[in-house]
Amino acid sequence: MTSTDRKNRSDKRRSISSQAVYSTITNCVVFGLVALVVGLSFYSVSFTNYYLKRADSLAHQVAMSATHATDVVTLSDEVMSRYYSLSEDQKMLTGTGEYRELFSDIDTGRGSSYSTLFHLLAGSLEYNDVYDVYVAMYDRENSRIVYIVDSDDNDADRLYPGDWEPVNRKGMNMFMDYDGEGGLYDVDFTEKYGVLCTVGVPLYNDNNEIRSFMLVDLSVKDVALDLLRFAVRIIIAMAVATLLLAYYQTKRIEKNLVRPVNTIVKASKTYVEERHKGNTNNEHFKNLGIHTGDEIEDLADTMAQMEKDLAEYEENLTRITAEKERIQTELSLATEIQTALLPHVYPAFPNRSEFDIYAISEPAREVGGDFYDYFLIDDDHLCLVMADVSGKGIPAALFMMIAKTILQSCAMLGKEPAEILERTNEALSTDNQTGMFVTVWLGILEIATGKLTCANAGHEYPVLKRADGSYEIFKDKHGFVIGGMENSRYKEYTINMGHGDRIYLYTDGVPEATDASNNMYGTARMVQALNRDPNVGIRQLIDNVCYDIVDFIKDEQQFDDLTMMCLEYK
Repeated sequence: MTSTDRKNRSDKRRSISSQAVYSTITNCVVFGLVALVVGLSFYSVSFTNYYLKRADSLAHQVAMSATHATDVVTLSDEVMSRYYSLSEDQKMLTGTGEYRELFSDIDTGRGSSYSTLFHLLAGSLEYNDVYDVYVAMYDRENSRIVYIVDSDDNDADRLYPGDWEPVNRKGMNMFMDYDGEGGLYDVDFTEKYGVLCTVGVPLYNDNNEIRSFMLVDLSVKDVALDLLRFAVRIIIAMAVATLLLAYYQTKRIEKNLVRPVNTIVKASKTYVEERHKGNTNNEHFKNLGIHTGDEIEDLADTMAQMEKDLAEYEENLTRITAEKERIQTELSLATEIQTALLPHVYPAFPNRSEFDIYAISEPAREVGGDFYDYFLIDDDHLCLVMADVSGKGIPAALFMMIAKTILQSCAMLGKEPAEILERTNEALSTDNQTGMFVTVWLGILEIATGKLTCANAGHEYPVLKRADGSYEIFKDKHGFVIGGMENSRYKEYTINMGHGDRIYLYTDGVPEATDASNNMYGTARMVQALNRDPNVGIRQLIDNVCYDIVDFIKDEQQFDDLTMMCLEYK
């Protein structure tokens, strides 16, 4: 990423300071809202209970006064008796002068129970913050409330004895079935008065029968307005407290977090810039002077230690890189040496038309343990060697060179294949402290007759093709590996090669090539690849197998050395 890209990216994102301010204000606002909701919830509950208790207390107080000062029970009985005596058509005239004339014989004059009770209720309404105070009784059958005395001082709005209005049946039944336990109230919506909360106290006769109710109405609208006024005051208080808290927290975060982090960021940028310029100053974080006593201070100390460790690491890395380059150079040279040791010029014997031979070796690492060899012992004898040293890398390569030299030396003495392997085994087994060994297939071709005398020391089976046939595995007799045990003996066998016959040799890296699913290539697939185009030149034949292996393992890394050789007898 270039400096311009970093700058553009930095311009697009918010700083820690702005994020801290935003986060603090957001958290404080959320906290304030939660506190406000909780506070209003508790307040609304307590406020409502307060109004209910006050209304209930007023209802009991007025009921007690009415019972002692007037004969409210008798008045209630008179009104309800007259009400029940009317027909339904007469009751439907409620609120009219004609209807009220039906109750004109009830004494409402000065000094009457009605007059005294009216003034008592009107006084209570005047000096208490309630919507209405009145005496009424319910007509359960028709879900109506029948007024006995109303405290409204406005003649036009006052409800007179016998006037009635429909009521909610559920609330009415709750009042009529009251058993004396707990408070008695109901909340109901009416088209005429809106939402009201009615608190009642039953008025009993001498037989403990409910004859009417002293009722007190609370306007839910008035209660809500009081609650709203309180909410406005508490919102203002919470807003001021939230702003003060946010300001304090922002300043605190700025001092203890933002400034130290910005100091570390600035030191980091300076460190990167100077590194790009090749400056080796290693004290960018050492003297930052951050003493917050928390993780920020630990971060500054860690950065200082990291800078010191990086400097030491770079110094060690430079030294290791130089050493690695030296080793790589030596490995490259070793690869060249090993490649030069193996026959690699083709055609191998341009002056000999009796046979054709081709071989390749692809080590899994820079150097490997596989090797092949072919050389003329004399004008009529060609020696063929295919071998695989245990292990990989440099140790295997060194052991391979030793084994190849001994095998070639023994073969040049004119010995038979079995004796060549036995002498080589004797040389490698003596004082073999490394425990390494080598598998070898060795054959000596008598060029004039086509007689191929072979011996196998634990190596892979060769593949034989007759001129008019296909490639098939030739299961020969195996002896023990070379270098594994002293005094090992090996058996020879003979293959009579005819015109156009071929023998294909390989190491275990071919059948054991593995794909991503750990499936091995196998000898069966190898033979199929050979027989896909069996009569092509031996060089193309080996290339076909190589292509098939690559197609099988795909992108997987080569696990083992791959070595192949093919001889065609002409």
